[in-house]
Amino acid sequence: MQELLKSVEAKPNENLPKLNPGDLVSVHLRIKEGDRERIQVTKGTVIRLRKGGNNANFTVRRTAANGVGVERTFLLSSPRIEKIEIERRSSVRRAQLYYLRDRTGKSARLKEKFKN
Repeated sequence: MQELLKSVEAKPNENLPKLNPGDLVSVHLRIKEGDRERIQVTKGTVIRLRKGGNNANFTVRRTAANGVGVERTFLLSSPRIEKIEIERRSSVRRAQLYYLRDRTGKSARLKEKFKN
């Protein structure tokens, strides 16, 4: 049974770094429009990581125009993800940062994690 599950599972994407909740990331995603393909960049904070093999995913939250929050969920094993750039790591004490949905401005900021 295990061999059958492993044969169906998608191979992991090697372009992806180790993500943590609170990271400020830029996700470069390949978008197909008609017969053309382009790269779309989504920049925001990782508010959730879900593990689970083939179904592993992460959610990125960003603030769009007029202060409207937009969340987008990406599959970790997706071949559409070109690359992920980690721009900043933040120090958080929770696994899911849902409390950021209710906050705007300075209260929505996270402390940066420093390496010593």
